[in-house]
Amino acid sequence: MDMSRTISGYLHRIGADRPAVPDAVALRDLQARHLRTVPFENLSVHLAEEIVLEEEALVAKVVDRRRGGFCYELNGAFAVLLRELGFRVTLLQARVFTADGGLGIPYDHMTLLVETPAPSGPGDGARRWLADVGFGNHSTHPLAFDERGDQEDPAGTFRVVAGREGDIDVVRDGKPQFRIDQRPRALADFTAGAWYHRTSPDSHFTRSLVCSRNTRDGRITLSGRRLVTTANGERHERELVEDTEILAAYREHFGLDLDEVPHVMTHQRREGLNWTSGTCG
Repeated sequence: MDMSRTISGYLHRIGADRPAVPDAVALRDLQARHLRTVPFENLSVHLAEEIVLEEEALVAKVVDRRRGGFCYELNGAFAVLLRELGFRVTLLQARVFTADGGLGIPYDHMTLLVETPAPSGPGDGARRWLADVGFGNHSTHPLAFDERGDQEDPAGTFRVVAGREGDIDVVRDGKPQFRIDQRPRALADFTAGAWYHRTSPDSHFTRSLVCSRNTRDGRITLSGRRLVTTANGERHERELVEDTEILAAYREHFGLDLDEVPHVMTHQRREGLNWTSGTCG
């Protein structure tokens, strides 16, 4: 892979210039632009597309294929971009809180711990941020990892708080989102979690279709045939009838040029596929 050319293509995809320095301002801009341009989507699960947790494949999906993905793909690719731009990035595993207050499986989610220089100079120490472009509807901007008070964001009020046994909880508007294990991880560590979410009938990713991204004033989501837009707090919902409408919506709103309309894959069909080792999703 020609990394210099690839990173230029990545920056072009998200409409960003190469930052002069890898600081907090640049990180904030890169995350916001990524969320507006690269959709959170699970279409590969239902199109029987192979997903490989390797850096080159993840970046190629975003840059060359102009697709999105879910947490392992989006945050995995974003980590490559950030490192190439000079940021120090650590992969962390998290477990997502369920509606009843329980926790999902280990390696349920991948998030990123990113270090940037302190604003007043290198002698004051680095600052640490939680950067995340793979949790769907989440914070627009990175969260200060060591801040324990309220953090205001266009998506709500967030807190990063101490959890159990040294873990860290991310809370949005008073509701726990996910619990982070602070030990550094490698990309390959997420293979089992990604495989579960691609194949298990208990995973919400196998039960429904989603394609979603931020907009400048809200969010737009295509879930199956239902197109939902939220702008300045107002929600509008429309049912798409024809397949041509659905393909046009993927193309117009998400930049995805699909050959066929995705449909939720049946469990029987999923069991019949030969998933190879080292692939997940």
